[in-house]
This record gives sequence, C-alpha cells and structure tokens, in this order.
Amino acid sequence: MNKTGAKIISAVTSGLLLTASFPRIGLSWLAWIALVPLLAAISDLQFRQSFRLGLLSGLVHYLTLIYWISYTMGTYGHLPIYLSVPILFLFSLYLSLYIALFSGLITKLYSKPLHVFILIPFILVCVEYLRSNLLTGFPWELLAYSQYNSLHIIQVSDILGSYGVSFLLALSNAAFFGLFLFLAKTKWQGKGVSFKDAAISMLVFIFVFTGCWYYGKERIKKTDETVSGSADIRISVIQGNIKQSEKWDPVFQLSTIEKYINLSRSVKIDKSDIVVWPETATPFYFLLDAGLTKIVRDLVWETKSGYLIGSPSIAGRNDKIDYYNSAYMMAPDGNVTGKYDKSHLVPFGEYVPFKKLLPFIGKIVENVGDFRAGKIGSTIGFKENRLGVLICYELIFPYIARAQVQNGADLLVNITNDAWYGTTSAPYQHFSMAVFRAVENRRALVRAANTGISGFIDPAGRIICSTNLFEDAAVTRSVPIITGKTFYTRFGDLFAFACMAIVGLTILVKIFKQEVTTCLSK
Repeated sequence: MNKTGAKIISAVTSGLLLTASFPRIGLSWLAWIALVPLLAAISDLQFRQSFRLGLLSGLVHYLTLIYWISYTMGTYGHLPIYLSVPILFLFSLYLSLYIALFSGLITKLYSKPLHVFILIPFILVCVEYLRSNLLTGFPWELLAYSQYNSLHIIQVSDILGSYGVSFLLALSNAAFFGLFLFLAKTKWQGKGVSFKDAAISMLVFIFVFTGCWYYGKERIKKTDETVSGSADIRISVIQGNIKQSEKWDPVFQLSTIEKYINLSRSVKIDKSDIVVWPETATPFYFLLDAGLTKIVRDLVWETKSGYLIGSPSIAGRNDKIDYYNSAYMMAPDGNVTGKYDKSHLVPFGEYVPFKKLLPFIGKIVENVGDFRAGKIGSTIGFKENRLGVLICYELIFPYIARAQVQNGADLLVNITNDAWYGTTSAPYQHFSMAVFRAVENRRALVRAANTGISGFIDPAGRIICSTNLFEDAAVTRSVPIITGKTFYTRFGDLFAFACMAIVGLTILVKIFKQEVTTCLSK
C-alpha cells in the first residue's frame, strides 16, 4: 500500500473510532485515542492536504453518526431516497468542515512538536464552539458527550461546561499522539519528537486528568451532601408510545388521549406533585378545542396532581396567527398556571430559514415554517418551585438550560418526541446529552419522551432511571430541589472564550512572524 492510501485509511479510522465512542455502540474509551490516526496521517502534510484528510475523517464520522437523518426524512418527511441521502451527505459535509479546520490549523500554526501537542485541545474546543453556534448551531454529540457515563470526569462541566471535557479528551489524544511519534521515530513537520517532548505532553495530560478526576470525586460527594439536605418533589413521567404515523391522524386522536389518561391514572397511587406528558402529547391545540381540553382537565382534577403537558398552541398577533410548540402547566384544580413556548426551533423542521429564497422547501417537508420561537430562558412556576422546560432539540443547547436556571429554575424538565428516529441510535444519543445539562447547572433533570427514552437524572449526572424505546411507561421518582448556582451557570462559556482567544492570538502571532520574515527577506 502506498503512503497516500495509508493516510486515507488512517483518516477513515479516526472517523469510525469517533462514532464508535458514542451511543449506541458506546465504546466511550475510544474517544481518548480516536484522533490519533488522523493526527498521524497529517504529521508531514501542509494545510491544504491536512484539511482534506480532516474533511474525509469528518465525513466518515458524521455519515455514520447521524445517518438517522436520512431515515427520518424518508419515513416521515416522505422524501425519496435520491433526495434524503444527498441531504444527509451535504449536511455531514458541512459538519466535516469543522474537523477539516481542526486538522488544517494544527499543521499550519506550529512545527515544533511540543507546541502543537499543547495547542491541539485549544483548537478542538474552538471548532466545537463554532459548530455549536454558527448558522443556529448544531452541538449534537460534541466529543465530551461520549463520556456521559464517566461520572468523575464530567463533573468539571459545572465550571468549564462540556467544552472542558472535550479539552481533556483532546489533550489525551495529543499526549498519546506524541508518544506514538516518539516510539515510531516519526517526525512532526520534519522535526523529530524527543523523549522530553513525549514525556512532557503525557505528564501534562496525566496531571490535568488527575486533577479533573479528584475534582469530580469531591464534587460528587458535595452534591450528594447537598441533595441529602434538600427538599424534594415527586414527579411522574408518562411515555405514551404513540406511533408517529398515528400521532396526528384524527382517527387516533381520542385513543391517544385515552392512552395518556389511563397511564396517568396508573400512577395516581404514587401521589405525584407533577405528572409530565411528552412534547405535543395532546394531538390537538390545547385550550382551543374545548371538548378535548375538558377531558384532560377532568383527569387533572381527578388525580389531584399538577400536570405539565406538551401541546401545540396558537396565538393572534397583529391580525396574524402564530403557532408555537408549547408546554402548559396545570394546577391540581385543572387551571392553567403557566406556559412555555419553545425558543430554539429546528431548521427545516419547525421553520424554514431564508424561506423567500427557498420556497420549494415548504413543499418537501410537511408543516414546515409554521412555528414561532418563544422567549429564551423562560420558566414555569409550580407552587414554590420553578421549572426550566426544554422541548426536544433545546436539550442539546447548554445556553438554554443555563438561562432558565439563571431565571430561577430549580428543576429541569425535558419533553420530547423521538418517535421520528425509530430504533436508530438517535434517541440514545439525544438522551446522553441530558446528563450534561444536569451536571452543568447542578439540577435534577426529568425527561418524558413519547416513545422513549424517558428517565430521571440527578444533579451529579447519575441516570437514576430510564425507560426502553417503544414501550408504554409510567414511572414515578422523587427528585431533589436545589437552588444554588454553579460557576458555569453564572458565567457560561468563559473557558471556550479563553480557548478562542488563545488560538486567535496564536494565529495573529503566526501572521506577524510571517510578515516580519517576508519584510526582512526583501
């Protein structure tokens, strides 16, 4: 095999290892070394070639990670395979640009091995932050999320956010890469890697890893102590397991409501404070349809619990009708006491960006472009508590949960409908990210999903309970109410900003040195 072929295989290997570290495969330990083959492939390349290999690695990763997009568009968007597959490819290609940028910058900025080993985690955080925020953002399964079950490691998220865990993982890849270059007697950009370079990079990683692990150990202990002394609230989550093909069919409207009612009655003996129904659990406009609304209100009055119910809603504004993806809070007497409107909508799923330029898109995806965004950070009151409601896709955006906790939320509730994803890996990937919202803000998180995965996560990030996919379920647990605010809740992504500043300054220094060299050579 020639050298070019070996480099291509290395790039592809990194892409596959990255995907394998996430659910459902879930070999999380692979994330600690997944980038090493790609880094080895670009060790003697310039920016353009490195960018291309990074693009290839990213394309393999995202095609195998978010393959379910094609399934969803084909099954429920009714797009033919000759459209759904190219759309998946183009979206994966876009996401791959960030790995390509990561790969290219590594070879562009520094030729000294030790410098590049140290710079790798800063660059990775930068490209992840850009992916999370540009063009509405898509922070689906950042590198950190592969570690959602590694409790001691993820605790640092209450200071640094998920980017801190991604930094640690990238530092691990850099250290093992340095060790590989030293043992293989391979050069980085024409410069040999000394024992000192390899040892320093590995020692830095060990030092940071140890610090994070011991911090995690102490934070778990402190969080458990806080939980043991806090009040709690009893929550039931209802998983109706309604097929997406039946959800909006008028023929199944009444049977859907009856199913949720029967499941809710099954937990009446638990005397829950709040019963949570998933996103758009009511297949009608709540409050607008008087007859169906009365059926739900009668249930609330009968069970004597508060209810948080996902439902589409409608409102008039300047002779115009606005549609919202909402959650209603109902007191035990059946009166509506609060409403939350989803604030971060799904592009091409709940609205069409640049609709005037893309008028044909509305004809491809049913009901696209109807929804209006609510206010970011809004919370719902229930007695003396405040709930931060995250509807479906909002779960993957840390800034939304953070804004809600800043506004007084002492409990986070995620309602979602993951029936769109079928039995693919998407529901498992979606659920994994919920753990970080709990840890970042030190709040219990309750999740009600139409077809799963529903569950309860404590403020330390433990998954206390989770349901299976495509099963009827009604589960009750007591969850703690915590009111303190973490460093991350107060200050947000300062760590990511610091990484951006360091990489930006490095780029400026590099440009300045090149300009000086050019001037002196004239």
